[in-house]
Amino acid sequence: MSERTLKFGIPKGSLEQQTLDLMRKSGWRIDVTPRSYIPSVDDPALSCRILRPQEMPRYIADGSLDAGIAGSDWVAENNVGLEQVESFIYSKVSLKPARWVLYVAQDSPVTRLEDLDGKRISTEIVQFVRRVCAERKVKAEVEFSWGATEAKVAEGIADAAVDVTETGSSIRANGLRIVEELLVSNPVLVANREAWADPWRRAKIKQIGVLMRAALDAEHRVMIKMNVLEANVDKVIALLPALTAPTISHLHPSPVLKGQKWFAVETVIAQPTVRELFPKLLEAGAVGIVEYSLNKIIG
Repeated sequence: MSERTLKFGIPKGSLEQQTLDLMRKSGWRIDVTPRSYIPSVDDPALSCRILRPQEMPRYIADGSLDAGIAGSDWVAENNVGLEQVESFIYSKVSLKPARWVLYVAQDSPVTRLEDLDGKRISTEIVQFVRRVCAERKVKAEVEFSWGATEAKVAEGIADAAVDVTETGSSIRANGLRIVEELLVSNPVLVANREAWADPWRRAKIKQIGVLMRAALDAEHRVMIKMNVLEANVDKVIALLPALTAPTISHLHPSPVLKGQKWFAVETVIAQPTVRELFPKLLEAGAVGIVEYSLNKIIG
């Protein structure tokens, strides 16, 4: 049993499964049962809790949790003193960045936020919108919306709304018009500042951040390795993209090589380029091409 434990928050909802998958790729197996918000984890130094993203920054800030994953929108909304350790862009196709947009009825004369002076804006991120209005010197009434926000604008209950969307298609389908984008949200790793000041907890939080970033960087990339005759090395290298430069090493002399100089060449490439690249490598003289999947890329 570990003498110390880091209290770590995992967001419930749209980010939950992607975060659990990413943690698994990073090296932690976290198991969640349907009736429990306290997952089991294979690291005795880590204690996880699942909470709504809207609440995550508040519970991290007050010390109930040491760190966790939250949307940057809810960090901005709570406006609390947190240490942002890492910002991620989850590369799952199904999870796009959340866009908070200002929208109005299609026939509204409003073309910018400043046109809403003296008007009513409905939103879930009240504090954030109030700060934006104050910065832009707009005296609007900003009220909290419990839901059905689009309907309030469509029915004239509110003059405008700030709501989250991915594509804006639902907004347009309801006869509404997007005026501008106010905030783009991605998952962020945030820490309680007291926890961040503690050497052991800081090291543990940084460990999580580094490995999650490494797992994300490895997604959709592969390692390829091949053998190349000395006369063909330059042609092959010219075809290869790389993180820095391809690694080239001599093959040990053997009777199979028949006195010729051969090299092993390896590099990391984007996985979608494989189908286009491999025929070109063969034509350039590469042989014995092998493709490896990657778990993490660090540095």
